Amino acid sequence: MSDTRNNTLSSPYLLLALAPLFWGGNAVVGKLAITEWNAIEFTFLRWVFAVALIGFMARAHLKKDWPAIRENWWKLALMGGFGFVGFNLCLYGALHYTSAINVSIEQAAIPVVIMLLNRVLFSQQVFGLQVLGVVIATIGVIITVTQGNPAMLLNEGLNRGDAIMIIAIVFYSAYSVSLRWRPEIHDLSFIFSLAVVSLTVLLPLIAWNAQSRGLPEINADNVLLIIYVAIFPSFLAQLFYAKGVARIGANRGGIFINLVPIFGALLAVLVLGEEFKIYHLVGLTLVLAGIGLAEWIVRQHNKKQGAG
Repeated sequence: MSDTRNNTLSSPYLLLALAPLFWGGNAVVGKLAITEWNAIEFTFLRWVFAVALIGFMARAHLKKDWPAIRENWWKLALMGGFGFVGFNLCLYGALHYTSAINVSIEQAAIPVVIMLLNRVLFSQQVFGLQVLGVVIATIGVIITVTQGNPAMLLNEGLNRGDAIMIIAIVFYSAYSVSLRWRPEIHDLSFIFSLAVVSLTVLLPLIAWNAQSRGLPEINADNVLLIIYVAIFPSFLAQLFYAKGVARIGANRGGIFINLVPIFGALLAVLVLGEEFKIYHLVGLTLVLAGIGLAEWIVRQHNKKQGAG
């Protein structure tokens, strides 16, 4: 019984489903947080708490992994800069100008960019039905973000927040692809290293920010927002995503990011009080169908390769 439970908890598919759930919550919490802090302040506070938490969890592994960390510091610096700093600064910045649902849904473009980068940079094979799955999932996203009226994109275009999210998408796609060069260190050591990189990069930014706005204020009312993003998006989601991608690859793992907009939209309904409508259900169905199709074709190909 315990073996079955452990196998379930270590399943890459479960890990890759939980990660976007936590990231969907990140957008909703970020929307609440922008009334308290700007993007630099909230990102900095997030990583202060996350470094303390992850450092405590990783302490038993860091001594063993330190030689590999020191040797590969520049790889870790790039990964942390793209995936942890650049992405989150842009995400929280976008939330000043657009909705939490928009920010969540737009992240579904990440698998498309990942696939494109892998194809262009590494000539990685992409199957026709895999592309179709991404297209179906993206259609679901478009239906959700436009409230069932895709013509809105043509008529109204992107606002400033949506444009900033495009930059965030590029950052996280680059991070996802770069995981192929991840050093052979424990997962906790890996996440901690990227968190320290993030905090280091943010130190001059928060110093500059403090000159004009003062230090960010933390009180009993807003500290829970920081605790959430420190534990779930910063630690558990990053850990689960890295583990899942390591098991099944960036192309297959990346498509699970399409769950972020669905979870983000549902959480926005529950937390921010937005109304759940039929287009949310249609979008959810299409996103799940697209993920299922893309995953199925890769598994069929792998079976044939194994049989051959």
